[in-house]
Amino acid sequence: MSQSDQMYLTEEGYKKLTEEHDHLKNHVVKEVAELIDTAKQQGDLSENAEYQEAKERMAFVQGRILELEDTLSRAAIIREQEGTKVVQVGTTVKVRDEAEREKEYTIVGSSEADPLVGRISNESPIGQSFLGRAVNEEVIVATPSGKKIKYTILEIK
Repeated sequence: MSQSDQMYLTEEGYKKLTEEHDHLKNHVVKEVAELIDTAKQQGDLSENAEYQEAKERMAFVQGRILELEDTLSRAAIIREQEGTKVVQVGTTVKVRDEAEREKEYTIVGSSEADPLVGRISNESPIGQSFLGRAVNEEVIVATPSGKKIKYTILEIK
């Protein structure tokens, strides 16, 4: 598997996806299958809204299971490393922007990204710009709108 095929996940993220997969496969599929069976017993399937809804739910659940299996099969677990000298997937970086505001970002794989809580994807413009950089380096990030923002790396955890 090439590196571009890998899906970076923290140990916590991998565990959450594994639990979701197991729950869907071992519980939800059975529940929805029972709903389908119950709806089938009601007669005419062409006008049976419960049957149609249950079939759609089953298709959604099975699609999510396949998506999770694909992600888990390509997972590269990010392990915390002490004394990291450069920004890499799994590290938290403290930066200061041009307006002297300090922010912290944790670089994660795209499936765990949540910018609202400071978890940014290694594939995002800011994530890509920080990768491989060290403390005290200045980093220019080109935003999708074309604006350029300068950050100074203050700390890597």
